[in-house]
Amino acid sequence: MYKIAIAGASTLVGRELKEALSESPLAAARIVLLDQEEALGQLDQVGDEVTFVQTIDAETFDRVDFTFFCGTEDLTRKYWRQALRSGSTVLDLSGALDQETGVLVRAPWLGAEAATVDLFTPAVVPAHPAALALGLLLERIQQAAPVRFAGATLLEPASEFGRAALDELHQQTVNLLSFQGLPRAIYDAQAAYNLLSGLGESATASLNAVEARVRRHYAALSVGHWPALALQVIHAPVFHGHTFSIAIELERPVELSALEDALGGDHVDLVLEDTDSPSNLAATGQNDILVRLRPEQDARNSSKISRLWLWAASDNLRLNAQNAVECALDLRRLRPQGTVQ
Repeated sequence: MYKIAIAGASTLVGRELKEALSESPLAAARIVLLDQEEALGQLDQVGDEVTFVQTIDAETFDRVDFTFFCGTEDLTRKYWRQALRSGSTVLDLSGALDQETGVLVRAPWLGAEAATVDLFTPAVVPAHPAALALGLLLERIQQAAPVRFAGATLLEPASEFGRAALDELHQQTVNLLSFQGLPRAIYDAQAAYNLLSGLGESATASLNAVEARVRRHYAALSVGHWPALALQVIHAPVFHGHTFSIAIELERPVELSALEDALGGDHVDLVLEDTDSPSNLAATGQNDILVRLRPEQDARNSSKISRLWLWAASDNLRLNAQNAVECALDLRRLRPQGTVQ
């Protein structure tokens, strides 16, 4: 029996993680829900059991095997060392620790990742779901031919900035339709019915921070095996789901069928019909990344192609939670029986 703590259990990612754990080999674990003061005492459900959100105190992490930090970066920085001192393995979904010495960025689905965890690894950061999706697609394309250039536009949903961003986007939409002023606490800009490459000066969310984090995680996962990636992050007026427009140029022409064969497989659903185009709505609740491959226009009449576009979509919260669970399963070899007897 393992004991698992979820710090930030009331967040969007925390709720998704509970579901992912219940569908995994760790489903039998005892799960403790933790959060900050505003969420304390809330009733919640883990599997078939009703429980409540608890506060973090001096004994919170005693005999905890895995602690998932799903809340704010401040929450993670405040308590992660306390969890370590108590003997818990730390998995940071907030992104606060990815530049800490010795902390590894992980995505067990990817073959390029060479780093391995051991007893001296202080914590693990499950890779940002966008970096995971981009890495998985480019890794597979390279199985067909070396990539000369790769550039991606990532359309970022409101849910990546938490529940407050969802609420503000919703309220902006309602207020625009009723000709009222817009709330701006999160975005300091009109996010509803609008595409943004940057947010206002007083915004608490930051597209630059998201882009920097995706770049760091992509580079950490690549370990020099993938092509350099040109990346732009755009905020889209949607609640959930990452979408990607990816331009790729290969070193040499290859058959379209070879590219399709390379892309297909576990965790990727290759969409072959134009009428079933991937979208953030279609990806909601899906475990796989939905992908549509389109050759560059001037190469359509050729039997081989060297330039192509990928249009992809994934459930950002689901992918994040799945990767975190996979990281925990990978770390389980260091705690084969758990510490709770």
